[in-house]
Amino acid sequence: EVQLVESGGDLVQPGGSLRLSCAASGFMFSTADMSWVRQAPGKGLEWVSGISFSSDNIKYADSVKGRFTISRDNAKNTLYLQLNSLKTEDTAMYYCVPGTIDASAASSLPAGQGTQVTVSS
Repeated sequence: EVQLVESGGDLVQPGGSLRLSCAASGFMFSTADMSWVRQAPGKGLEWVSGISFSSDNIKYADSVKGRFTISRDNAKNTLYLQLNSLKTEDTAMYYCVPGTIDASAASSLPAGQGTQVTVSS
């Protein structure tokens, strides 16, 4: 059974930073491309970033480019997302999604419970 456990979300002021984690199990994480997607209140899923299984191909949505950094540790079966220079519009539930590094990750409901990021002063 595929299990994805996201963590690290919090309430943070604009300009602040957070590091999200996604602990994966139930599939071969080390050979799986991975993405982060998010869902803001009242809005649809938005793809944020993707990373290939070997970390040699990384993509970002224009809205987060230069502020967010995706990474992974295949030995720990864990995906990360470093969020810097946070803006109020980054407020959303963040999910990790296996299987792709592009916007197709936002085409179906995520399997995990997500982690809430709230950016507010």
